[in-house]
Amino acid sequence: MELDKIENILEKYFQGETTIAEENQLKEYFSSSDVAQHLEQYKPFFGYFSQVKQQKSTQELSFSEPRKKKRNAAWLSIAASVVVLLGIGTYYFASEKSAAPAVAQSELGTYDDPEEALAATQKALALLSNNVNVGIESVQYIKEYEQSKNKIFKQ
Repeated sequence: MELDKIENILEKYFQGETTIAEENQLKEYFSSSDVAQHLEQYKPFFGYFSQVKQQKSTQELSFSEPRKKKRNAAWLSIAASVVVLLGIGTYYFASEKSAAPAVAQSELGTYDDPEEALAATQKALALLSNNVNVGIESVQYIKEYEQSKNKIFKQ
């Protein structure tokens, strides 16, 4: 009769319909040594509650930690604000310095003598041509590689 009662309480437990007294009966039953063979699988489940009940917490609660975290967050936000302001100030100061000689920079690249301008243009185009030729040589190596690869994989 007791086994049927335990099975009924167990069924109610898994449906979430037990009372505290019925749950205590289940804990007592599964902590005893004479548990039915087909209910052995639930023994560790209910044994866990008795083990946890015996454990003691060794951690001390400190109520000052949240305040310390709030203070650290406040200092961190102040420091971040200072860094942002310094960054903005530095950028503004540097851009103001570079804006002053803007007149001199706008005159760069202009020549009064057409022959001097022609020589500078030819020099720039020669430099560009040399760099393009280096790129074309690299493409030739790629074409040779492609031809060799096609010969090998077509056979």
